Amino acid sequence: MDTLDILRQLAIIIVAAKAFGLLARKCKAPQVAGEIIAGLLIGPSLLNLVESSDFLAGMAEIGVIILMFTAGLETNISDLRKTGIKATIIACAGVFVPLVLGTLLYMAFYGFSAIGTEEFYRAIFIGTILTATSVSITVQTLREMGKLQGELGQTIMSAAIIDDVIGIIVLTVVIGFKKPGSDVPMVLLRTLAFFILALILGFVIYKLFKWYDNRHPHTRRIPIMGIAIAFALSYVADKFFGVADITGAYVAGVILCSLRDSEYITRKMDVNSYIIFGPVFFCSIGLQTNIRTLDTTILWFSLAFVGVGLISKVIGCGLTARCLGYKGRNALKVGVGMMTRGEVALIVAQRGLKVDMLEPAYFTAVILLIIISSILTPLLLKALYAKDGPEESESTPQEESS
Repeated sequence: MDTLDILRQLAIIIVAAKAFGLLARKCKAPQVAGEIIAGLLIGPSLLNLVESSDFLAGMAEIGVIILMFTAGLETNISDLRKTGIKATIIACAGVFVPLVLGTLLYMAFYGFSAIGTEEFYRAIFIGTILTATSVSITVQTLREMGKLQGELGQTIMSAAIIDDVIGIIVLTVVIGFKKPGSDVPMVLLRTLAFFILALILGFVIYKLFKWYDNRHPHTRRIPIMGIAIAFALSYVADKFFGVADITGAYVAGVILCSLRDSEYITRKMDVNSYIIFGPVFFCSIGLQTNIRTLDTTILWFSLAFVGVGLISKVIGCGLTARCLGYKGRNALKVGVGMMTRGEVALIVAQRGLKVDMLEPAYFTAVILLIIISSILTPLLLKALYAKDGPEESESTPQEESS
């Protein structure tokens, strides 16, 4: 792809994303839903004006890293402490239920296989794909509605982050089943080592930024150094520890969220995200699928896969949230907020293709789940929050039970 073609495609993406984003807002829907639809429209599914490329994939990756860094900056540490245990329990349920239901779904279509057979591993891998949660789309939706702050928003975001970490661990274990030579315990130790390193480095980085911020407040060097930290932690997390790069970006934001100028950093990040990187990321979801090539032989499985993928998160996370004290629509918001699939599901599916645990035909089902969940989740969250009164929307489990 030459430079002129890149410029043409970027122009189409930005105009289409913003046009459909504004249209979505006029229809009382989140902008991200419109931007994803724009990707479907200009992609191979319909007009075929833009096609996926390594360059656009790189731009989209930068977009999601900036988005997760911003989400970390907006994290309230006190709320995060309150929701930590709840979020972990919800995340565990959000991994276990989809894993079991996804495995049973594959077996229901293609027969129940004995443990240790090739088909048994394929069935488990289908369930593994369903364990992933795309925190970025939910975070952006909650931010648009002003609901990211507070215990409920922080619970959803924290649970989604933990969910992805657990999902990556499950992926490693499942691949280890087929390849006994894989050192699964070592991968678990590396994941733990990353968070220990992040804790130690985070303390040092925070002290350095706080010292600099006190002497040079509100200068552009602070957000520049901040995004550099986000990129560095994203690289280190993925390259050396096998943890998703978006987790590293989120951790970088959490490290800096208590700075006096954290809001100033957030505003600078929003400019980059809103103008170019955000539209490219959300459009790229639509660009990565081609509805025209959907094979009728796998159509029914794909539809069932989408249904199980959506319902399993609502059941696993929503019911668990209900057991933990979230009542009424608040429990349902947690389940719906964990329903989206995105970049992590793609990573898991691509890894499956590489190790022959997933056939290419099933990749269409994964893309279909990502598209439908990415569009449906923002709309459902918008509808659930629209029905809340001012008190109910901000209530916590303790307040509801009192």
